[in-house]
Amino acid sequence: MKTNNLDNPAIVSRDEWIAARKDLLAKEKEITRTRDALRKARSAMPWVKVEKNYIFDGPGGGETLAGLFKGRSQLFVYHLMFGPDWDEPCERCSFNMDHVDGALIHLGQRDVTFTAVSRAPFARIEAFKRRMNWRFNWVSSYGNDFNRDYGVSFTKEELEKGVNYNFGTTPFPVDEAPGFSVFYKNETGIFHTYSAYARGTETLVGTYNYLDFVPKGRDEDHLDDPMSWVRFKDSY
Repeated sequence: MKTNNLDNPAIVSRDEWIAARKDLLAKEKEITRTRDALRKARSAMPWVKVEKNYIFDGPGGGETLAGLFKGRSQLFVYHLMFGPDWDEPCERCSFNMDHVDGALIHLGQRDVTFTAVSRAPFARIEAFKRRMNWRFNWVSSYGNDFNRDYGVSFTKEELEKGVNYNFGTTPFPVDEAPGFSVFYKNETGIFHTYSAYARGTETLVGTYNYLDFVPKGRDEDHLDDPMSWVRFKDSY
């Protein structure tokens, strides 16, 4: 069967379509099994004990990393790109954050607390949060080493040489980068269990999951910068 495209799609009988769909289903099931195995391997990753006492600026003033857990044992931190001197956060990180609020109640039922962390001053964070009408917790790491320690903030010197990002050295255009980190807390301390960066954050974007099923897909192949179509949700 010829490769499909929107200008000249392959039009077939229902039986031929079922045959093609079954062939694709076999490939999808293979990916699902691989994803299941990957999920188990991810859960089996070793942990690193967090030794620093990070203090964040949040709604109630100074807040420890332990406090961000809000009584649960698992903490999911999204490193939201918003530098200390930026007027607004990254549009693409904001696109990702638009998918969070609906998941909060379900994450809580599975012993997970979500928080976003940025280096921007808390007052600027709060103003943008109100603009977007977001409900998730979002705190400032301005004044501590959290962003640098977890690989998402860089100095000017590092930008000139190539930064250490996504577990390797790479050129990067700005001093903040996207990612997320996961932590676990028990009676013996707090542990870093996982981090992902760059396209590793893509699985959090529900919009892409929908687009991957429609005929045009993400419709980004013709763009020099694939996500250049993304805007703040109040700016389309």
